Amino acid sequence: MTAGEEEAAPKGIDVATPHIARIYDYWLGGKDNFASDRAAAEQVMQATPTIKPGVTANRAFLSRAVRSMVGEGVTQFLDIGTGIPTANNTHMVAQAADPESRVVYADNDPIVLAHARALLSGVTAPTSFVDADLRDTGRILEEAARLLDFERPVGLLLIAVLHCIPDDDDPQGVIGTLLNALAPGSFLAITHPGIDQLPERMSAAEDALTKAMGFRVTFRTREGVGAFFSGLELLEPGVVPVQDWRPDADAEPSATTGMWGGVARKK
Repeated sequence: MTAGEEEAAPKGIDVATPHIARIYDYWLGGKDNFASDRAAAEQVMQATPTIKPGVTANRAFLSRAVRSMVGEGVTQFLDIGTGIPTANNTHMVAQAADPESRVVYADNDPIVLAHARALLSGVTAPTSFVDADLRDTGRILEEAARLLDFERPVGLLLIAVLHCIPDDDDPQGVIGTLLNALAPGSFLAITHPGIDQLPERMSAAEDALTKAMGFRVTFRTREGVGAFFSGLELLEPGVVPVQDWRPDADAEPSATTGMWGGVARKK
């Protein structure tokens, strides 16, 4: 990216300071990142070699989960904590499988919001963005209802976001409030950093991500992630490393990514 391209960033965006959403965008091969983000991303990759494979596998999981839901007849999606809508994000995957799919993104980061507005301005399919924190369930549901019909099943995606919600803020209750608003036959997909996958490396990654984001993040065990699906019908193969959840036939050999993932149906 040239200096001229950096000057074309959305108004109010500080391109000199690295930002976690744009760092993730770089790891995913996106174009909405700048020199400061790329430098920080490379530094984290050197300290934690599993980070980029984990991010890439996490995005691949999202694609498989969305395609699976569309295959079950779901054409509405609520993706909370989306980050910058970049390569193979929910609206791209869902609308490729069914052009009638409706997608609502939600995130509370002003940098993500600025990028999302610019990126989604050229999307003609029914897609919208809510500026809200995951914990602000009332606002998310109210604004999402402008595009989504909660009388019909919805795919709720909480992809790599729940580690930003400490136990004191009751992430289980947040999930329950969201699910209570959704019709039977809806799905919940979760990915989450696993502290019990390569514990020493994941502990270092937890500390590094806490520093990058400016607040304490919480990596959880497989059991802890599984508890988020309480009361739902957990689909096979259950809560597994993200790369092992219904891998594509031509998938690369499994590698440790440090991420748990699972999908469940509301009865």
